[in-house]
Amino acid sequence: MTEGIRLSAELQAVSVISWLCVLSLLQLSLYPSLKKTFGDYAFPASFPASLLIFTLISWYCGLVRFPVQLALVPFCILFVYHLSCRHFTAGDLRSQWRWELVFLLFFFLMLDVRFANPTISYAEKFMDHAFLASVMRNPVVPPLDPWFAGGFLNIYYYLGYWMFGCLGLVSSVPSNIAFNLALPTVLGMAAVTLYAIGDLLLDRFRWAPLIILLVPSPSFFYQIIQGKGVNAVLWDSTRTITSTINEYPLFSFIWGDVHPHVIGIFNQLFLLFVLMFAWKRWSGLSSAGRWVLCTLAAISLGSMPLLNTWDVLIYAPVTVLFGILIWRKNRYSEPLSGSARFLFAVPLLSLACYLPFYIQLKTSTGGIALVHAPSDPIQFALVHGFFIAVLLAVLSKDIMQKPYYLLAAVPFVIAGYPAAAIAIVPLVYLLAKKEHDSAEVLAIIGLVLITFCELFYLKDNMGDTYFRMNTVFKCYLPAWVLLGISTVVMAGEALSSRIPVISPRLQAATVIAVAAALFIAPFVIPLDLNYGSRTLDGLDYLTAAHPGDAAAVAYLRALPGDVRIVEAEGGDYTYYSRISSFSGIPAIIGMPFHEYMWRGDDAGWYNERISDVQVIYENPERAPALMRKYNAQLLIAGQPERDRYRVNISSSSFDLVFSSGGTEIYQLKGE
Repeated sequence: MTEGIRLSAELQAVSVISWLCVLSLLQLSLYPSLKKTFGDYAFPASFPASLLIFTLISWYCGLVRFPVQLALVPFCILFVYHLSCRHFTAGDLRSQWRWELVFLLFFFLMLDVRFANPTISYAEKFMDHAFLASVMRNPVVPPLDPWFAGGFLNIYYYLGYWMFGCLGLVSSVPSNIAFNLALPTVLGMAAVTLYAIGDLLLDRFRWAPLIILLVPSPSFFYQIIQGKGVNAVLWDSTRTITSTINEYPLFSFIWGDVHPHVIGIFNQLFLLFVLMFAWKRWSGLSSAGRWVLCTLAAISLGSMPLLNTWDVLIYAPVTVLFGILIWRKNRYSEPLSGSARFLFAVPLLSLACYLPFYIQLKTSTGGIALVHAPSDPIQFALVHGFFIAVLLAVLSKDIMQKPYYLLAAVPFVIAGYPAAAIAIVPLVYLLAKKEHDSAEVLAIIGLVLITFCELFYLKDNMGDTYFRMNTVFKCYLPAWVLLGISTVVMAGEALSSRIPVISPRLQAATVIAVAAALFIAPFVIPLDLNYGSRTLDGLDYLTAAHPGDAAAVAYLRALPGDVRIVEAEGGDYTYYSRISSFSGIPAIIGMPFHEYMWRGDDAGWYNERISDVQVIYENPERAPALMRKYNAQLLIAGQPERDRYRVNISSSSFDLVFSSGGTEIYQLKGE
């Protein structure tokens, strides 16, 4: 039975092909429908748009308890319709090769990284797979919480896990493979959208925005100068500002957590593309085309509270801002109903598309507070220095002409916020411009965001030392996206007249050389953290490291119906809670601090559940009643349980139903 969880290389290859076929079906079925609105950008826009629409339809299937596989039906019908109407032509599809190439190049690049380091074994990976497996085991809305038997994930933003869980279900890819196909999909979607943004905003160097996915922060190079090893360089470069997390996309993808802040990157980029496209092309669109733009922007914005709630706090105001810009640009040439449609329709539609989510939501925020320990300015520069430097270079003429604007930074320095003063300087000069292009608007938003993080934070349960960790963590990735796009576009515009045009042959050779270097890197640079096993099966390592648990997980994953388990609780970010994490089957309690962060403890469940689990293992007389209290039927007894408790299981109350490699599963009699 220990081989039951291990997937062959052939099955892994079939899984990749099946996954890509489903993605292609979704994308191609939507592509012709977007041509009238997006024109030459219909093909790249259909990548993220189709995935978001599939997710929305499958979510409603789960809400009304229909099979999520039905979400494929509208796409199949649309594909057949376009095929029968000859909306696909060989010449047209061939002309879209560059978009497809970008998607596949970045998809397989990330697949390469996951192949080198696939294991579900550290950081947030236990949680990410637990939620993914829970969705795939029982795709209902809201999904079941695998670490809180009887609870649901309506206390967290779970749509990313739903998205990839449903993709796994319709493509017949198991969760331990889907886990390692998720980030390649996110990176591929992000890359093709960034390329579209570059094509929209730049006449030359249209590929340049892709750089923001591949470059590290200045802190990365500072850590190298310190003489640290590869893994220390990566980790420490994202812990630069004291008591905060400062991730950038390259680290996030290499680290490999299939977590909301990473999943949401492709959706952020898609919304930005739609916003900038609408601003530039609104006047030339038909009424139907405008409604298509409004609907897609609404689906993207409406997905954010479920994908990564922090994103909507940033992008809802951004969407309103672009709605105002569209209205201002067109207010004299058409009636209010046309020029302001985007401004009013998108927010309303975004709320409507996932309205049941808000009704089900069981979480709250602690409000906003003033930062009392702002960032060290040098540390701040080590995170944002590249962007600030480019902005200052672009604005150098303005600074020379109006040096007195520099005084705007003085109040922040006097108030004790010197890092904010650094961001204020380019922000003031950008705001002083009479007209702004897309890149400047994005730069303004990004600068406002990092300035906000210096002055304010959102309260949570992280304590006094890490009081602003989540605010900085969740805001800095969007800031990287906004500042990255804006500065790369500005640099591209500045360099386009200074750098001669390179021959197509040399361009192709450069692309091939860079791609080859990127594909080789994961096997040359030790990125596996000693967990690498050269597979796409995230649970493959269990067979050698924990054979009994591997067999138990294989046994449990095959069980049908509503099952709940009892397993050891041993804190967070540990191997404890491994059975619920790997199977998706709810346990009484797992990773308790995570649950405390989401649920609070007003009902006193924290100590109660932890204590009840201990009593179940150590007191045979009370065990049956306590298990029935949580409707749990199965009791896990492996090495973690024996290390944690004085395990005493009565044969009069339990039947041994599984045993392998020191891991046993007992079933409560009568259940």
